[in-house]
Amino acid sequence: MVVSNSKQKRMAAKAANKAGKKGSEAKGASSTKGVEKSMKELKLDAIRSAERSATGVLTSNIQGRDIHIDSYSLSFHGRMLIENARVELNYGNRYGLLGDNGCGKSTFLRSIAEGDIELPPHMDTYLLSEEAEPTEYNPIEYVVKAARDEYARLEKELEDMLAADDGAENPLVDGIYERMDQMDANTFEPRAAELLHGLGFDKERMKLPTKSLSGGWRMRVALAQCLFKRPTVLLLDDPTNHLDLQSVVYLEEYLKTYNRILLMVSHSQDFLNSVCTNIVHITPKRRLVYYGGNFDTFVRTKQENEVNQAKAYEKQQDEIEHIKKFIASAGTYSNLVRQAKSKQKIIDKMEADGLIEKVETERKIKFRFPDTNRLPPPVLSFSDVTFSYDGNVDNALYYEVDAAVDMDSRIALIGPNGTGKSTLLKLMSGELEPTEGRVQRHTQLKLAKYSQHSNDQLNPDVSPIDHMRNKFPQISTDIDFWRQQLGRFGLSGNHQTNNIRTLSDGLKSRLVFAEIAQEAPGIILFDEPTNGLAPEAIDGLADAINEFNGGVVLVSHDFRLISQVAKELWLCENREIVKFTDSIEKYKENLRKQVSI
Repeated sequence: MVVSNSKQKRMAAKAANKAGKKGSEAKGASSTKGVEKSMKELKLDAIRSAERSATGVLTSNIQGRDIHIDSYSLSFHGRMLIENARVELNYGNRYGLLGDNGCGKSTFLRSIAEGDIELPPHMDTYLLSEEAEPTEYNPIEYVVKAARDEYARLEKELEDMLAADDGAENPLVDGIYERMDQMDANTFEPRAAELLHGLGFDKERMKLPTKSLSGGWRMRVALAQCLFKRPTVLLLDDPTNHLDLQSVVYLEEYLKTYNRILLMVSHSQDFLNSVCTNIVHITPKRRLVYYGGNFDTFVRTKQENEVNQAKAYEKQQDEIEHIKKFIASAGTYSNLVRQAKSKQKIIDKMEADGLIEKVETERKIKFRFPDTNRLPPPVLSFSDVTFSYDGNVDNALYYEVDAAVDMDSRIALIGPNGTGKSTLLKLMSGELEPTEGRVQRHTQLKLAKYSQHSNDQLNPDVSPIDHMRNKFPQISTDIDFWRQQLGRFGLSGNHQTNNIRTLSDGLKSRLVFAEIAQEAPGIILFDEPTNGLAPEAIDGLADAINEFNGGVVLVSHDFRLISQVAKELWLCENREIVKFTDSIEKYKENLRKQVSI
């Protein structure tokens, strides 16, 4: 779903009303269903707005292209996320938005997109948050339709500006002409097809109606739609979710050329390093702090600033302590009392100007999966395994595969989308049975799996503590015990007792990791475990995997996580599994050579 600012919503409503009157021409859902969908979205927006509150003062030039908001504060469910901060997003910059899970990154994006602080009407703002709607349109038609709507909106905006200015020069007019020239309506279809291909669509999938696509593929359609429009302010919330490594490289190369305002949340340090020109950090003290450069520059600069701040703090505290000792020893001697008062004025001035704050080092996120009993090989093995979803060997995803996973395995599955990486994990776990051949598991092997859908299977109406008590009553029902267990995975305070529905995706992932730890598995299968996790949490997960004494098989689009934990790379393609002997960095370089933007 693409969320726009208030002016665009009014225009979209008018367009929807006009389209409803031409129902017979519509190729998608009927006009009645379209209205029902719009009403549901409006109700959802109303609920979100009620949960979220934001205040601030727009100070940027009404005809400018930058966003400057003073005294910006944001709360969610009554909890303050950002307080009295300055929002500063300048045209031409690509910002990475960082902060711990649950600090309000996604809420901040939605606040900007939904116009909590109304931006100038010429600034079109889009947030990628939900997949494309299921319709009769195929992906190319879906993207092009949105592009034609955007082109018509620009034409109308240009017409209004020219009429209002009565021919006077307006600096925004040139920008609209430039946008329309870049969109080039005569080449919509081939460029949409090229964009979708880069995001993993083959010719056959491009022909399918969006209603026939899975949620992950519809998310790619929505991403293509946003990229194709190239709005003034593009807001992306974990855009690499649902992408394979090849598509991640394509998106990385595409966003490097984005020359308007890009603000995105991403869990991938590698992705942030490649795309971002600036970093915005939501600190534990609910502030927005800005850094020039990519993620690595942010880390280095932040560490240097903290070292300098710590030195300045110690120096100031020593000076204050020295002055206080003098004041305390002044006694009643008149000349010393005068000096003591003078010294007190120094302290008063320091306090009035604002004392240097003590550096609060952010707590390192550390996870731990408990050690398991070692089992002799073979622990998990494939013998001549052939698998086809329809049972027809001619359509097999895998054909006569031999492979083995043991307690020392650290395997990352790589390869193009659609080659069956997630299917291979399901064959390992027993969720699927081979069409031919055998999957053998040690009789004492305990398997645990994190999948892309694990978070969705949590009961949203219970707290994490109650969830763990209900799931593992045989272990303990003691609240303090479960507080301790959840705390080991970075869930603390209200995050333990509030309903799961209020948790961010990253915090939900941590809850699932805590579940896996209680299962004490010998082999853990991870299918995209980084979705929603903050970069620091991913480092914590990498450390936990490296310290775990059991086996691990991983599917991930995060190159850095793979580089941190994988000892073997299994390339899945052409119905077989081949060990890739080079590094994951070399694999990425090979993919980059195939990308053309």
